[in-house]
Amino acid sequence: MFVKSRILFLFSIILILTGCGAKQVVSEYIGGKDNTESPSQLGSFFETAILNNVWSEKIGKGAKDQYTKITPNILDEKVFIADPNGIVAALAKNTGKYIWRKKTQLPITGGTGVGDTLVLVGTSEGEIVGFSKETGDEKWRSKISSEILSSPREADGVVVVRTIDGKTFALDALTGARLWIYDRSVPALSLRGTSTPEIADGFVIIGLDGGRVAVIELKSGKLVWETKVAISRGKNELQRMVDIDAQPLIVEKNIYVSTFQANVTALALETGQILWQREISSHSELSADNKNLFVTDENGVIWALDRFTGSTTWKQESLKYRQITGPASLDDKVVVADFESYIHWLDKETGEVTARVQIGDEPIFTQPQSSNDMLFVYSSSGKLTAYTYQNTEKKFQYKETIKKEIKEESTKKRNAYERSRKLVKPKENVKEKSEENIVESEDESSFFERFINIFSDDSEEEVE
Repeated sequence: MFVKSRILFLFSIILILTGCGAKQVVSEYIGGKDNTESPSQLGSFFETAILNNVWSEKIGKGAKDQYTKITPNILDEKVFIADPNGIVAALAKNTGKYIWRKKTQLPITGGTGVGDTLVLVGTSEGEIVGFSKETGDEKWRSKISSEILSSPREADGVVVVRTIDGKTFALDALTGARLWIYDRSVPALSLRGTSTPEIADGFVIIGLDGGRVAVIELKSGKLVWETKVAISRGKNELQRMVDIDAQPLIVEKNIYVSTFQANVTALALETGQILWQREISSHSELSADNKNLFVTDENGVIWALDRFTGSTTWKQESLKYRQITGPASLDDKVVVADFESYIHWLDKETGEVTARVQIGDEPIFTQPQSSNDMLFVYSSSGKLTAYTYQNTEKKFQYKETIKKEIKEESTKKRNAYERSRKLVKPKENVKEKSEENIVESEDESSFFERFINIFSDDSEEEVE
């Protein structure tokens, strides 16, 4: 029994180290009962949007696991994409036609990063490779310390990339030469995955294993600030593990990060001050609009949080345990995908499902990407699909129905309140009148008694 327990514990660790669906323990005991939660069954919903499949294109083999972060990147009316077997390509955003396509044989595990001049990918062998954004020709490749599981970034002539051993490298965008390194030790146990760095306002923003966020000057590599946003709790290493595995989201002057087994945090970009926190465990990428932050937690619940306070706007629980991706924000919709290749379109105001489509039979691991009025989804089968949508009249009828129901309910409550006041008010009047009558009766009695006393006063006072 002791040996069996040790094997199970080690197997659980392997699961955590090899995938981002981190809290799923496969069995209660070897050969015994499976204690993982069953995926929610998809229920019926009120369809209020029509989906349009603009185009689909087979790119390559596609990622077969959740930690290989290969996502489409949209810039300058082009979609840049890669696959794990070395294909790197650029497609026309509106048609899906290839602009260029390169077969490199690289074991790609991170990408695609796109900057001013380059398309960037990282490999399992610790190489970062830069391709011309216009032609796809290889410009340079640079060997760094270890495997790359996140997308490189380029801005202002500097390429930034993180490696699985906790290092952040800055390279010259023209030559690939090394500029600086920021090294942060990795805990003994962490999720297999690396947070993609973000660049904003001349700073590099990185989420670190151990629940820390750091901001570094892009040009110099000088640390501006580092803040711990999560505290380890628990009786063992598994329970105490807190990791930032998702890319930080920058909106205006705020940073938003999600931490596994801890919280979602908002920080001030310039100072690192924590603005608010919510105890929601997540390792998925975030998205936002001008009002709300959208989060998928570790159980597949989708949350809309007020971007300025962290308070809950709504949450959608009908997709629990379906290995839901991070949400994409698209006009008045929030879009997520799942392990059965379904794409779910939620209403931004209510969180209700408005449309759904299945695009294949392979899981979708990467967060859908949006650009203007289009959504791009990359499945593990290697198929890249573009969608648009249009709200139907049902949406507006549905909204009007909801508003009418809310108004009617409010009117009922108001009328009930008014009736209750009317029922109470006469009692108060009767009481007031009764008290007035008693006072008047007392006054009359006092007057009569004084009048009688004039004639029957037996006091000793003499009257002349």
